[in-house]
Amino acid sequence: MPKNYSKFKKITENWKLLIAADIVVFAFIENKLSVLLVERRYAPGIGQWAIPGGFVREDESLEEAALRELNEETGLSRSSYLEQLYTFGEVKRDPRGRVISTAYMVLVSEPEKIRLKASDDAINAKWFAISGLPTLAFGKSHKEILLYAWQRLKWKFEYTNVAVTMMHPEFTLTELQKLYESVYNKNIDKRNFRKKILSLDLVEPIDKVSQELGRPAQLYKAGTKKLKIYNRVI
Repeated sequence: MPKNYSKFKKITENWKLLIAADIVVFAFIENKLSVLLVERRYAPGIGQWAIPGGFVREDESLEEAALRELNEETGLSRSSYLEQLYTFGEVKRDPRGRVISTAYMVLVSEPEKIRLKASDDAINAKWFAISGLPTLAFGKSHKEILLYAWQRLKWKFEYTNVAVTMMHPEFTLTELQKLYESVYNKNIDKRNFRKKILSLDLVEPIDKVSQELGRPAQLYKAGTKKLKIYNRVI
């Protein structure tokens, strides 16, 4: 037995520490950056909206717990893009006790194909525009997680190709620009945007056109959906 082990055991035997995993799910819906929230079935915050998530079981990893809770509460299974964001450990962040939460971010490309099905701790699951969020459960804790995820998404858009993982298989440059504008919450110069995007390998033209404002518009697909790093995208 290691030296001082008995002392350590005595100190820690009454500790009550819970580990949680939460997922912020983003999608581009009707030209708006949107986030998936669940309506809570149980206290704390009965009837309030929250980020999907829950406690980690003894036999699963953080990522496994996050994906399990996401599927149980919303019906959504793993997406093509999953990233661990940050660990939140403020002492009084959860009224149920000492809870440390590791947050993840998921990006969805075709939300209209997802059949949301709330169960387990959730009454309902619904997409909300980032500009029109309801009051969230858990005080400022879940709002802090969501805002951090949004900021991380902005950073990712600056120097990687993750934007294309949120687009449909075929899209126009106008649609891609609207995604960037919704993430940054500001207008972007059309000419400069197209020049920059086309100078990189984020997108590839395909032999199809779409109609934009009554005129044909070139359609594109993702150059690759594997994560790529650039000096700067936009």
